[in-house]
Parts: sequence; structure tokens; C-alpha cells
Amino acid sequence: MANALCVLLPSESKRLIAMAVAGMPEVRQALERGWIVIGRGTTNAYVAEELLKQPLEKERHVAGYIGHGELAVLGKEERQRPIVLKDGSRVEMSPPEALQEFSSDDVFIKGANAVDPEGNVGILMGSPTGGTVAQAMGIVLARGAHFIVPVGLEKLIPSVINASLVGGQQEFDCVDGRPCALMPVVNANVVTEIEALGILADVDAVHFASGGVFGSEGAVVLAITGERSLMAQAVEIIGSVKGEPPLRGPSQER
Repeated sequence: MANALCVLLPSESKRLIAMAVAGMPEVRQALERGWIVIGRGTTNAYVAEELLKQPLEKERHVAGYIGHGELAVLGKEERQRPIVLKDGSRVEMSPPEALQEFSSDDVFIKGANAVDPEGNVGILMGSPTGGTVAQAMGIVLARGAHFIVPVGLEKLIPSVINASLVGGQQEFDCVDGRPCALMPVVNANVVTEIEALGILADVDAVHFASGGVFGSEGAVVLAITGERSLMAQAVEIIGSVKGEPPLRGPSQER
């Protein structure tokens, strides 16, 4: 057995997680024959790049986001549409339209703003009708489709359920930016850096530490254990994502 400590910056984590999601059997199957709906979100944009094998303007694949010290919204004219794939090809179709075609073999990918130690995820809702996830969850769950949530451990909080009970959009008297609510999702297939390394290299990882300074803000430290041959593969994969450039900041709509 071998052990290692690695540090991943947020953009590096996003790339690692995206590589893992793109390699999941259910995703590969739907990419060959089926539907994949990729909601907005920066980590989702990395997933889309891995599936489409082409660079995207990842900064424009958001609606709501946390940036410039605020809960912010990207202007509608600047947003890219969510990505819909049919049999591996991008189609000009909205997620609600594509979801109507879903079966149990199809895949819905949605990022998150929070994840807790129990594997629950939280999704910020700026729309008074709940946004994409509210539209999708009923169909995805009713039809038994694959609901995959790629999310980095920089977004770890103690309890998504407790946080979701704090208040809705109209209950806050003071907000840095746009008011939001937090939707808890308890039954998604969550892929963090830990699951990503298991998928890509069959090694075990433990969340060892977080945070940093001097350009390493948001970093995640992982302790990794595995057979020496697998560890060599894991270290090589981690090395391949090192230096992933951070996202440029989009303009804000207030």
C-alpha cells in the first residue's frame, strides 16, 4: 500500500470531478444511446467539455453564482443555454423538452452549492419558481433516471437539511446580493473529489484539510491510500489537472 497527500485548487477539483463523471458507466451508456441534460453551473461546464471534447465559455454556463463577495446572477443575454445531448450529439432543445423524453437509462447532471457529510446536496434557488432543478426532479425521480451531482468539497457544510430550513427568498431582511433559498436533494449520485479518485484510479481518499492563502483560497487537501500501482495512476491523474486555470469573473446583473 502507498499513501499520498495532495492539494487541489477549485478549478483543479472541477476538472478532476468532470473527468470522473464523464467516465461513469451510466454516462457513457447515455452518451452512446440516450439523453443527457447538463444544467448550468461551472462544474457542469467542465463535465460538458469532457463529454464534447471541446472547450466552452465556462464562465457563461451559469445563472446564479457566488462571486465578487455576493450572491449574484449573470445577465440573461450573457448566459449559455443548458446543454442537451442526444446519442452524444448536442441538440437545440430546452431541458424541460428533453426531460419529457427521459427513461430510466437517461442522465440529468446538476451542480450544487453545498454538500454535507451525509451526502446530501443543497442547490441555491434564486428563481421564485425554483429554477431548473425544481422543473427536473419530479420527472427524474418518477422515471428512475440517473441524477448525478458533481460538487467540490470546498462547498462542504455541516448539514444541508438544517440549512434548508433557515428561510426562503422572502424571509431575509438583509442580503449580500440576490436573495436565495436552499433546496435539499437527498437521493442524488454525488461525485466529489473523493468519489472522483475512486472512479478514475480505484483509490481511497479522505478529506484531510481545506482552505488556503496566496492564491490557494478554496483548496482541498486529500489523503489518498491505495495499491502502489493504483496510487501511481492517481498521482498521474492529479498531475494532469494541476495548473487548470481559474475561471474569469463574469459581469453581474443587479
